[in-house]
Amino acid sequence: MNLLKIILEQEVYPALGCTEPTAVAYAASIAAKELSDPLEQMTISVDPGVYKNGLAVTVPNTNGERGNLIAGVLGALICRPELKMKILDGGSPELIGRAKELIHSKKATITCDTTWHGLHIEVEASDGASTVKATLVDNHTNLVLLEKDGEILFSVDPLDEGLQKLDYKSVLKDMQIADLVDLVELLDDEDYAYLLEGVGYNRAISTEGLEIKKVGYYLADLKEKGYLQDDVFSSTKILTAAAADGRMDGLNLPVMSSGGSGNQGIVAILVPYNVGLWFKIDERTIIKSIALSHLVNSYIKCFTGSLSPICGCSIAAGVGAAVAIVYQQAGKNIDQITLAVNNLISDLGGMLCDGAKGGCALKVVSSTDSAIRSAYMALNNHGITSVEGFIGRSAEETIQNLSRISTDAMAGVDDMMIQIMLEKNS
Repeated sequence: MNLLKIILEQEVYPALGCTEPTAVAYAASIAAKELSDPLEQMTISVDPGVYKNGLAVTVPNTNGERGNLIAGVLGALICRPELKMKILDGGSPELIGRAKELIHSKKATITCDTTWHGLHIEVEASDGASTVKATLVDNHTNLVLLEKDGEILFSVDPLDEGLQKLDYKSVLKDMQIADLVDLVELLDDEDYAYLLEGVGYNRAISTEGLEIKKVGYYLADLKEKGYLQDDVFSSTKILTAAAADGRMDGLNLPVMSSGGSGNQGIVAILVPYNVGLWFKIDERTIIKSIALSHLVNSYIKCFTGSLSPICGCSIAAGVGAAVAIVYQQAGKNIDQITLAVNNLISDLGGMLCDGAKGGCALKVVSSTDSAIRSAYMALNNHGITSVEGFIGRSAEETIQNLSRISTDAMAGVDDMMIQIMLEKNS
C-alpha cells in the first residue's frame, strides 16, 4: 500500500465550491441520472456536519445563492455525475431558474438528520414514475448505495477494492508523525506534478479573490498603508485569505482540497509554498513539504473526524503547514516538529467550526499566522510542553488529547450550534 498515493487520491482533489454542498450536488446528480424523465421532486437528508458547512456558503454559478438545497437541486438538473466534485461547473441560468422553481414550490426539500455522526448524504429524486435514492457515507464521493424503486443498482461489498482503499485511515491512525516524514521520500514524478498542480489552482483563486473586497483585500490595504510590514507573515496571510474569500464567495474556480476540504487545502498548500519561496527553499523540498502537510492534516482528522466542532482549516491544516515549514528547514527533526505541533494546538485548540462561510477567511488568517509563528519558535527549540494544559508528552499524544476534547467534551457544543442554525434557518 502506497499510503501517500492513496491519500492524494482520496483526500486531495480539485473541488469547485465548498465541498459539502458540492458533495450534495454530486449525490443528487447520481440519483437523477437514473431517472427516465425530468426531475419532479427531490428530498435531501444530511448529517449535522454537512448541514452546518453548507448552510451559509455561496454556491458557484448560482448568482449568489447559498446552501446545500440549491446545490443539490442544481446538481440533479445538471445530471453529470462524471464531473464529481466539479459538478457545479455545469450550471446555467436556465437550470438555476428551474432549481428555484422546485424549491419555491416545496418540491425540493432538505432536512438535517441529527442521528447521524460523520458524513452522510442521502438524496431521493423522482420523475413522477420512479424514485431513485443515492447515499454517500464517510467521504464526499463515496457512494455506498444506489437504489431505484426498491431495486438495488449498486451497493458496497465489504470486499470491494474501493472500500478497502478507505481502510487507509485505520493504517494512518496507527502511524507516528516520523513515519509520515518517511512517506514523503516516496514522492515520485507523478505525485510531484499533481501537488504542483494544486499550488497552481490555489494561487489562481487567490489572485481572483483579491479583487473581492473582503478579508484578503483589507489585509493588502493595511500593508499598502504601512500598518502591516511587507514580510512573510503578511504576504502569506493575504495569499490564503484571498483564496478563502474567492472560494466562499462562489468564484467559478476550483481549489485543490486537503482532507476533503478546500479551505484546509488553501492552508495546507499555500502556507508552506509561500514560506518556502520566502526563505529560498528549493522547489522539490517545498513540494515534499506540501505532501507532508497533506499527510499530517489527514492524520489529525483520523482522530478529530472529517467534520467536527473544531475548525479543521485552523487546527488540522494549520498543524500540517507548521510541520511542513519545520521540515523545509530542519528535515526529520522530530523534536522540533513536536514543538511546532504543540505550539499551534496550544494556540488554536479551541477554535470552533460554525460552518463554511465568508468568515472562514478570518480563521484561515489565524491559522496561517499561527503556523508560521509556531514553526519559527520550534526551529529555535522553543515550544509548549506537556507541563502545560492538555499538551501531551509527544505530538501524537497532543493530537489524541485534542481529539478527546473535540469528540467527547465538545459534542454538546456542536449540537447547540446546529440548533442555533436550524432556528435561524426556520
